[in-house]
Amino acid sequence: MPKTWFVTGAGRGLGVQIAKAALRAGDRVVASGRNRAAVSDSLGPDGDRLLAVELDVTSLDQAEDAVAAAVSRFGGIDVLVNNAGYGHLGFFEEVSMQDVRAQFAPNLFGVFNVSWAALPAMRSARRGRIFNISSIGGFAGGELASLYCASKFALEGYSESLAKEIAPFGLFLTIVEPGAFRTDFLSGDSLRFGDRTVADYDDRRARLHTSFEQRDGQQPGDPEKLADALVLLSGEAEPPLRFAAGSIAVAAAEAKLASLRTELDRWRSLSVGTDYAT
Repeated sequence: MPKTWFVTGAGRGLGVQIAKAALRAGDRVVASGRNRAAVSDSLGPDGDRLLAVELDVTSLDQAEDAVAAAVSRFGGIDVLVNNAGYGHLGFFEEVSMQDVRAQFAPNLFGVFNVSWAALPAMRSARRGRIFNISSIGGFAGGELASLYCASKFALEGYSESLAKEIAPFGLFLTIVEPGAFRTDFLSGDSLRFGDRTVADYDDRRARLHTSFEQRDGQQPGDPEKLADALVLLSGEAEPPLRFAAGSIAVAAAEAKLASLRTELDRWRSLSVGTDYAT
């Protein structure tokens, strides 16, 4: 039976590929983006299985209107993909509170808005899948990415908790942790940098910026294959809570897990010793 997908950030990048993969699978897609015309340019005109809607995820009102349009057109939402967002890079001392708010607005609060709007219908149906697009940066932090990683770590904590809350209603949530995929993530449309500079960081900043420029367009991850993987996972009876996407993500996750185990074992006695004596 065809599913109805609701995909945010579907005007470009991974969002477009997810929408296309769902359509190839014979499913219906509500493709949302801040610029509806851009979504239509990427996916084509509305039809029997496609509806493009305008949605700035930072607006709860727009999220509710977009979900209402989806339910009115296709009767419900079977698969919600919270994909919209961007990356703000910069050493922590070089960013501002304005940067923090701007980063968290789509990456976290936007997910809240769309989820608040979509969950009542999905819960009522007693079935559904949610894919929250995080990053390997939501599992392992990295320099120059404190704000981005903070927003994704927060997304993962929220997602783990929500997964437990909605499981009794037949709803499954998967946190998707892509590594380096060949989208426009490293382009000016998806990546922003702080305006302030601190001299002590000059050398590393220049080296890291050069690294990003060199990697743009050379990332090993194939967005089309990741989109197809999500379509496959949407049909799994017991989908994973976390899905590390790409060889870089798998390697980074393995390294983080090994580090956590080593540290836990090293300090186990002191950690356990903080309990009351029994």
